[in-house]
Amino acid sequence: MNAEMDAVEAEHQIELEEKTRLINQVLELQHTLEDLSARVDAVKEENLKLKSENQVLGQYIENLMSASSVFQTTDTKSKRK
Repeated sequence: MNAEMDAVEAEHQIELEEKTRLINQVLELQHTLEDLSARVDAVKEENLKLKSENQVLGQYIENLMSASSVFQTTDTKSKRK
């Protein structure tokens, strides 16, 4: 009878260890997911910032080009006459 109880107790101990291992693994995966989500949010924020800066720089370049005679369009027909 003692041998059966020891076997049941050993099996129960193995199950508890497996549950504990799985719980720890789940917790570790949750932390990893939280870290990845935070990183995604940071990258999205940085992307929006860079898009905004690119728009400002694009507008600045357009303004410079329109103010410069080098980039003005020429009317070749009127110059030939």
